[in-house]
Amino acid sequence: MTSAEHMTWYKKSATVWNKIYEYLATCPSCCDCWSTSGKEKVQPQRLHIQHTCMEQYHPRLDSTSSNAESVRSYRERMDSDNSRTDSVSSASGLSSDSKRHVTPIIDMKPIEFWTANKESVQPRSRRRHPSESEISVENFQRELYEVEPEEEPCLTDEEKLAQFQLGQLHFGLKYDITTKVLVVKIIEAKDLPPPYCLDETKQDMAHSNPYCKISLLPDQKASQQTTVQRKTQEPSWNEYFSFDMEYQEAQERTLEILLKDFDKFSRHRLIGKVLLPLNTVNLIKGGHMWKPLSPGNKECQDLGELLLSINYLPSAGRLTVDIIKAKGLLQTDLVGGSDPFVRVTLVQMEKPVKTRKTTCKKNTIDPVFNESVSFNLTQQQLLAASLVVTVWDHNSKSKDDFVGRVVIGRYATGPQESQHWERMLQSQRSPVAQWHSLKPRADCDQVSVASIAVP
Repeated sequence: MTSAEHMTWYKKSATVWNKIYEYLATCPSCCDCWSTSGKEKVQPQRLHIQHTCMEQYHPRLDSTSSNAESVRSYRERMDSDNSRTDSVSSASGLSSDSKRHVTPIIDMKPIEFWTANKESVQPRSRRRHPSESEISVENFQRELYEVEPEEEPCLTDEEKLAQFQLGQLHFGLKYDITTKVLVVKIIEAKDLPPPYCLDETKQDMAHSNPYCKISLLPDQKASQQTTVQRKTQEPSWNEYFSFDMEYQEAQERTLEILLKDFDKFSRHRLIGKVLLPLNTVNLIKGGHMWKPLSPGNKECQDLGELLLSINYLPSAGRLTVDIIKAKGLLQTDLVGGSDPFVRVTLVQMEKPVKTRKTTCKKNTIDPVFNESVSFNLTQQQLLAASLVVTVWDHNSKSKDDFVGRVVIGRYATGPQESQHWERMLQSQRSPVAQWHSLKPRADCDQVSVASIAVP
């Protein structure tokens, strides 16, 4: 709408309002609508019904502002004024010939912009919880949690013997159904390579001191080992080892035989290994067999395990350490077993405070101690304390041999040791037992200052 059209419409509207005013001024009977109850009648004046658009909108119609803003503001004002005149017209009873101007109302429905892409949303189905039968032990899948043995290259025994040239091992197997025991017999080995072929640091380059370590994978903890044969490349043992288990469980195991070279002054070197899945052998019938040795991967040094129980009594201020037993300790003597004992040292911050030790167990690598040592500590001292537990092999004619070590407490040697100490702090007055794998002295000194403080 242009400015000229605005002015024409405005003049017509002003003419209508003038006629309405003249009619109301000449009609005294309609003045009652302008009065209130209990008050004096008031004669309507022109200023009461004078349209206000002349003073407010006439300048805007002549201005150079945008036509869209002028029309929008003007229509809003006209709508409010029309509502006022509706009440005035109804009260004065005007005839139908003098109807006022009414702004047309346009019914605009909201436009839906997303109807084209609207998708039906399906309600989420409730998750079904498994029943008791579905989570029973019978449905437990063991293969998901077992550690499978390392697969060897697909080579025949003749190819392994020609390629690796590590010698052969003679052993036997038999399962006794009546006693439910699997018996493994280590008989002999032959054609073992001399030490200089595998380890240049070994003192005796011409002879080995071989022994065998037997395990049923995936369980490597319940291992057993033969005696050490001195200075020979053709060792003979004829030793028997028993494993208690059901026949079905034995069929799921893999026999692992590690042939190692004993060295008193350094770590024991792995010569070769034999892996035999027991489901490929008739265990009931049994029998003897020769198997070539295969090279093994570099493994961490196995020094054995120690079972400890610790307990703190706050009322007495006493820390008690129970040395229960050990198993699979590193053999440090060529003849017979070891003579192990345990030494426990209390370290406060980085200073050794007190040392206690157990009795010596003769000729065994699986000693049972069942002995206790105690230390007096306040709760404040307990938070800064460390226990250095060391296993030694007693020698009557020379210096005792170091077997392995573990540190429990503030300066622990690993997460397992820290976890044992935290469990003790959270459950005081109750003993907390846990197995610990022994570690070399160098590894302990690298991570624990408490180990460095103890010679």
